Amino acid sequence: MVNSIFEATQKRILILDGAMGTMIQRHTLEEEHFRGERFADWHTDLKGN
Repeated sequence: MVNSIFEATQKRILILDGAMGTMIQRHTLEEEHFRGERFADWHTDLKGN
């Protein structure tokens, strides 16, 4: 399969799309997971943005 994908890149532009968002949602992250140290005191919620 990897070889066929590589061969296709030699002939055309490929757009690969996956389910990364779904995989992240499975972790049931909360607001504090998005903030970290850098945005600990940020004035608005970061989750969902």
